[in-house]
Amino acid sequence: MVKLDDIKQTLAADLQRLNAIIEDTLRSDTVLMNSIVARYLATKGKQLRPMLTLLSGRIFGGVNDRVLNAGAAIEMLHNASLIHDDVIDQAQQRRGVETINSVWSNHVAVLVGDFFVTGALRCAVKARDARVLEALALMGGDLSLGEINQYDNARSRDIDEATYMNIIGKKTASLFECCVAVGGYVNDAPQQQLDALCHYARLLGLVFQIKDDTFDYYDDTTVGKPTGNDLREGKITLPLIYALSRTDLPEHEAMQALARKEQLTAQDIDTLVEFAKRAGGIDYAYDTMQRLRCEADALLDILPPSNDIDALRRIFQYIIARNS
Repeated sequence: MVKLDDIKQTLAADLQRLNAIIEDTLRSDTVLMNSIVARYLATKGKQLRPMLTLLSGRIFGGVNDRVLNAGAAIEMLHNASLIHDDVIDQAQQRRGVETINSVWSNHVAVLVGDFFVTGALRCAVKARDARVLEALALMGGDLSLGEINQYDNARSRDIDEATYMNIIGKKTASLFECCVAVGGYVNDAPQQQLDALCHYARLLGLVFQIKDDTFDYYDDTTVGKPTGNDLREGKITLPLIYALSRTDLPEHEAMQALARKEQLTAQDIDTLVEFAKRAGGIDYAYDTMQRLRCEADALLDILPPSNDIDALRRIFQYIIARNS
């Protein structure tokens, strides 16, 4: 299995510089803010997104201060969205650490998230390319629209595969695409090559979310959420969408009716989870991920071969194989 840490190690020096920019940008003269920010940044997660920006920068000429600031801007905006998500979800933990809202309050968490947004804007300006600011603005809008569309569809419990792909395209894939776009912008990448890399990153983001959604069908403490958690929140994801589309199954109408219930019981959720598995929903999700990987692989063929291109291919393999 591909190990993300092996890929990360090749980017270690640049990642360290990027993280230092984030820490410096978020330093203030307010003791409480400094304390909260330092505690939050102590756990960095996978850092997939800044890795993509750095790889894009390398592919199109090298990592410089403009690439680093562009990557730092995206990472701060991404973390701002996570902090605000924790408030909305009333989450108690993220990455195994108590959330800002659970330790302090929703009020404080929203203000800290807003502070991360201002840091993102300051770094985006330092990238000295208006396209970076525009990319962040478009991506921030997509994140919000993706979440609101998901909320709207969760209320109606009526979603098909095309709608699902549109939702995850906005709420997840747009962020991955933005990461490689800014790395190319500041290095004046050839448009055709940058378009191919952006499309690649978008497919990677789609697969990242599809894989994440498959975790909902298994009880695994390493994932950090119980089986059926998405269904509990009214979210119907690809494995169940596929299962519910199978009109050839005798239980099709009954499962359709159950999925549309306004309130699902624990037993209802278990029934739908098992139905999705039995109807081939998990296999379909994996087949979809492999299809998107093959499509993405072909896009990289127009770029000159390099270790960085190989790293992108390995990241895609990691995303599909990961278990958390």
